[in-house]
Amino acid sequence: QVHLVESGGGLVQPGGSLRLSCAASGFIFSMYAMEWVRQVPGKGLEWVSDINSSGGATGYAPFAKGRFTISRDNAKNTLYLDMNSLEPADTAVYYCGRSALGSDIHPRIHNIDYKGQGTQVTVSS
Repeated sequence: QVHLVESGGGLVQPGGSLRLSCAASGFIFSMYAMEWVRQVPGKGLEWVSDINSSGGATGYAPFAKGRFTISRDNAKNTLYLDMNSLEPADTAVYYCGRSALGSDIHPRIHNIDYKGQGTQVTVSS
């Protein structure tokens, strides 16, 4: 079955950086677009970024643009999110998700059909 495992979260000071990873298994990773979403306790999921199946197209939420970079290594079945200039407002549990749209991304639709267990990112001094 589909299995997504995030890692790389932790405590970082404002202005710092983190790299999140998502190891995928149970499906043909290279055939699916992938998403990063995040959630603050008591709030719903918030879309962060997505990438199409080949890695040739990406999308970012306004708060992520210019600070976060999504990438993937299809040979390693791994999705990444490089986060720079982190702010306390970025504190959340970050999840990777398999896109419900298949191989392509859409500027306004970010539905996911599977997501991992999440990794906590805390930005605090």
